[in-house]
Amino acid sequence: MVSQEPRLTDPGYSRRAVTAALLMLPIAACQPSRPDKDVPFLPASGAAKNTALNDPGQLVELIKLDPNLRLDMRYATTNNFTGRVLYSQPRAFMARAAAEAFLRAHARARADGFGFAIFDAYRPWRVTKQLWDATPNGPKKNYVANPKRGSRHNRGCAVDMTLFDLASGQLVEMPSEFDDFSEKAHRDYADDTAAAGANARRLESYMTAEGFFGMSNEWWHFDFTGWEKFPVQDVPFERL
Repeated sequence: MVSQEPRLTDPGYSRRAVTAALLMLPIAACQPSRPDKDVPFLPASGAAKNTALNDPGQLVELIKLDPNLRLDMRYATTNNFTGRVLYSQPRAFMARAAAEAFLRAHARARADGFGFAIFDAYRPWRVTKQLWDATPNGPKKNYVANPKRGSRHNRGCAVDMTLFDLASGQLVEMPSEFDDFSEKAHRDYADDTAAAGANARRLESYMTAEGFFGMSNEWWHFDFTGWEKFPVQDVPFERL
């Protein structure tokens, strides 16, 4: 459908245009915020509906806001470290406030000739538990969120991603593959190629400019500043 409104992917789109698009999306369940604590808890199930259209924790679907994003949702396939399909649908959501900042970062990238490809975004809590249970004890546990605390993905405030070249459509070279549990994935890894290192720094620059910060041992992972203020959620994709 052709719209007369400015495109969200144009570098000069306004904050007003982003906010207007976000307000048109359906509302996901949202429970009161709680900080991370290393104790068991029952995450929000989605039974209660939040009717506040301006709720910053509301989960919104990224591809509906910006169809120029590319989805490569690995946990909706067997192409992930578990070898199992964990998502019933290949969809990407973020909390409203994080999504707004993410789209601004994408506009920066497109101005330079790059697009965002998303591996993972909002993750229901039940999937975090499945990932934790599927990971053997040892160093690999450092790469998986403990379900006792809930993850930043569960809050809709984290995204796993990479860049692709708009001209060729190809993913750019990065220091490692997604979900690489080795030093190659670390942001301070020094033995990558010049191109891979430059691309990783380029991606980080787009995200940090809009309020995200990268995880030290995963070049692909970015968290939205203030993530601890958002609720852990366990709403399955079918209900969003």
